[in-house]
Amino acid sequence: MTPKKIEKVNDVTIRFAGDSGDGIQITGTQFANTTAILGNDVSTLPDYPAEIRAPQGTLGGVSGFQIHFGSTEINTPGDMCDVLVVMNPAALKANLQYLEKGGSIIANSDGFNERSLALAEYSSNPLRDGSLSHYHVYEINITKLTEQALCDLNLPPKVIERSKNFFALGLMFWMYNRPLEPTLKWIREKFSKKPELIEANSRVLKAGWNFGETTEVFKVRYEVAPARVAPGKYRNITGNQATAFGLMAAAHRAQLELFLASYPITPASDILHELSNYKNYNVKTFQCEDEIAAITAAIGASFGGALAVTSTSGPGFSLKAEALGLAVMTELPLVVINVQRGGPSTGLPTKTEQADLLQALYGRNGEASVPVIAALSPSDCFSAAFEACKIAIEAMTPVILLTDGYIGNGSEPWLIPDIHSLPTIEPYYPDDPKKFKPYMRNETTLVRPWAIPGIPGFEHRIGGLEKKENTGEISYDPVNHERMTRLRTEKIMRLQDRIPLATAEGHTQGDLLVIGWGSTFGAIRTAVQKQLDKGKSVAHLHLRYLNPFPKNFSKLISQYKAILVPELNLGQLAQLIRARCRLPIYQLNKVQGLPFRSVEIEQKIEEVLRGIA
Repeated sequence: MTPKKIEKVNDVTIRFAGDSGDGIQITGTQFANTTAILGNDVSTLPDYPAEIRAPQGTLGGVSGFQIHFGSTEINTPGDMCDVLVVMNPAALKANLQYLEKGGSIIANSDGFNERSLALAEYSSNPLRDGSLSHYHVYEINITKLTEQALCDLNLPPKVIERSKNFFALGLMFWMYNRPLEPTLKWIREKFSKKPELIEANSRVLKAGWNFGETTEVFKVRYEVAPARVAPGKYRNITGNQATAFGLMAAAHRAQLELFLASYPITPASDILHELSNYKNYNVKTFQCEDEIAAITAAIGASFGGALAVTSTSGPGFSLKAEALGLAVMTELPLVVINVQRGGPSTGLPTKTEQADLLQALYGRNGEASVPVIAALSPSDCFSAAFEACKIAIEAMTPVILLTDGYIGNGSEPWLIPDIHSLPTIEPYYPDDPKKFKPYMRNETTLVRPWAIPGIPGFEHRIGGLEKKENTGEISYDPVNHERMTRLRTEKIMRLQDRIPLATAEGHTQGDLLVIGWGSTFGAIRTAVQKQLDKGKSVAHLHLRYLNPFPKNFSKLISQYKAILVPELNLGQLAQLIRARCRLPIYQLNKVQGLPFRSVEIEQKIEEVLRGIA
């Protein structure tokens, strides 16, 4: 064998793509988890069709998984990929647009037969017709090599076919010097009751590695050094997992039972699935028959003294609106998680969007103000969920936590915190039955007490009808209604005294402030940093608290000549900011079901700077 050259690189983006039954999500997840174990910074983008099993070989059935990893800080899953691994023609056609010119294509040539070419609407084989001359193309008989590796196991053809993703994974592990053992361990655990599948998948994974090692096709291997990160214990985590852990941590710090009521819905279901594994940590999960049952069950659990949560996505969030008003009226702590997806209606259930902001702020009848918090990355979902719980309990209010499909399904390394280092959460319980009134408020925070049923002296009634101030009796008095409405609203506004002040990264004053919220963080941060490196007068302000805004928000944004707001909607945050200031506000909007690429934001920044020069 010719010795393989080792080339060191700072970062790499790989995209796996194939049919929705090819195990692409497993392949990408295993590569990402192994890469995180090696200490690289990682960001991922799962991209799969809405159908459980879309028509095989068609463009609509393509499943993709993009991974950006490196020895430096990684904020996005990559604008373009360096390597594209494809299992069939449809995967190539759907994903070639994401490959850098000069990049590498690793293709399962066995998948490029006449039928699959026709399904992908190719008139000729792109691997042979010269149309890919701008790329390095490697044709590998992945299916045939998988069959050869398993020829003596007498397995059904379908099982052999499904194993080919591990050949591609083993090859990429070899190419980027990743160990096999983490995935071999996962295979042993995943298929512990099916030894024939342990043997098959392990053998194919090793076959892919050995192919890279022994063939003369590849002359170069790549090495990506570990990233320099703060010391501590890390794990790779998805946003939905981080949300679940944040909820459990908050319940522990509040010394409460955690109760999650949820109706399964993409892409939020994983929160329910994750929490159902932790019954031994005082967690109760309730899979309900519909969205209305889920939120009303959570309200009941809150009345009973639990940290109550309900999780959903956009369509389910719409159905919860009426009951959310009930939680506002009763002033009970409740966390409502909306993992946003493309809409309206069923829309794009497996794709991402940020179009539920105005619904979160105003999507209820009457004046029903609630705090709204948005997570900015997969690992940040832990902190955002914890903070949502803390506000809900300490302010006796429902809180809306916004994430989305991109960060909910995406993953990145997470520094596991010491549970004792997290803030305590202190419920406001009444302590004197003689002075107790259910709607008598703390003079500073306007928070009413949380009286748990069954405690003598604290009997009271709550409900959806307006309450008389202090006593909680039903009241139709118009003056009392306005008084209670203003008190509930003012209670939310007074949260400005406890949430952090807004800060901008970059110039403290200057030409342009780029304002974002939620999952646009990584792309905006990358784009702004590149402009700062060019000496441009720009800054980045990212909002976690969307209601209320930080106390210094208006003052901070007034230090800039213009504002740019990139959003995965048609301009919802921009609309809110425009109502608060007279500065020129520019929008960058995208509703394609995909996150921003940093280059899109960078180009818009340059366009705006030219316009205000």
